[in-house]
Amino acid sequence: MRPGTGGWGLGTLGSAFDSLRSLRAGGSRLTRRHVVARVAGAVLLAWALVVALLVVMESHLIYFPARELAARPADLGLEADELRVAAADGVRLHGWWIKGRGRTALVWYHGNAGNVSHRLDNARELVERFGLDIFLVDYRGYGLSEGAPSEAGLYADGLAVYDEARARGFAPRDIVLFGRSLGAAVAIEVALEREARALVIETPFLSIRAMARVHYPIVPGFLIRSRYDNEAKMARLALPVFVLHGDRDEIVPLAHAERLFELAPGPKRFFLIRGAGHNDTYVAGGEAYFDAWRAFLDSL
Repeated sequence: MRPGTGGWGLGTLGSAFDSLRSLRAGGSRLTRRHVVARVAGAVLLAWALVVALLVVMESHLIYFPARELAARPADLGLEADELRVAAADGVRLHGWWIKGRGRTALVWYHGNAGNVSHRLDNARELVERFGLDIFLVDYRGYGLSEGAPSEAGLYADGLAVYDEARARGFAPRDIVLFGRSLGAAVAIEVALEREARALVIETPFLSIRAMARVHYPIVPGFLIRSRYDNEAKMARLALPVFVLHGDRDEIVPLAHAERLFELAPGPKRFFLIRGAGHNDTYVAGGEAYFDAWRAFLDSL
C-alpha cells in the first residue's frame, strides 16, 4: 500500500510521522492525541509483523544443518564403522562408531550447525588422548540422516544413538553422554531416560526461551514453541555431571552454564575455558581443557 493512503503498513508509519511533522509545524488539524495514536499504532503493527516473521521462522533460527560431509574418519586416520541407526519413529540416521580402546563409549550429541564430519578433528583428540570409543551420529535433517529436525525428533535420535551403543556391547556403566550447545539439551534428556556413567555438557543453555530473551528480546516467550528446557531438568539428574563453558562465549551467556551447574545435584564439576568463545572450546582451551577432561574421566 502506498504512503499517504491511510491504510496500515509502511505507508501508515510514514503518514503518521508526516502528520507528526505537520503538527509540529502548526499546519495540521489533527490533535496531538490523534497523531500519537497513529504513530503508536504503526509502531505496534511493525513490531507484530517482525515478531510474526520470527515465530514462523523459528526452526530456521534454531537448526543450521549441512548435508554434505566435509570429511570421513579415515581421512583423519581414525578407524570407524559406518552406522545406520533407526529412531523410534523409523527415521534413519547416519554416523560413525569411531573405535578407541573398547572400554568407554562417548555418545556425542553435537551442536545445531554443520554435521558429524565437522567434529572429526575434535573426536580424534579425544580418541588419541583418552582411548574413547565415540558414537557420533547426525540428527535427522543433518548430514546423511533422513528427515527434518525438531525437538521431539532430536530427543528420539539421542535415545536411538544411546541404544546403538548398548547394542554394540557397551554397558551403561561404560557410557558417557556428551552434549555440546544444542546437543547438551539432547544429552540431558537422554540422561533422564537412560542409565549412563556420567554426563558432560559443554556451552549449555538454560532453555530456548531464555536464549530468545538474549538474542530476540522482542519476541514474547509464550509464542516460542521449542522448549529444550534444560533448567527444568537439571535437578532430576542422578549421575555425575561435568559442565564446561568459555569465558568469552558470544552465543550462550556464561550465567546459563553456571545456573545449570548450580541446579545439578552432584557429584559435579565445572571448568571455565579461558579465552574460549562458543565454537572454539577445545582449541582455545588447549592443554588445560584436556587436562580437565582427563581429571573428570579419572574420577569416574
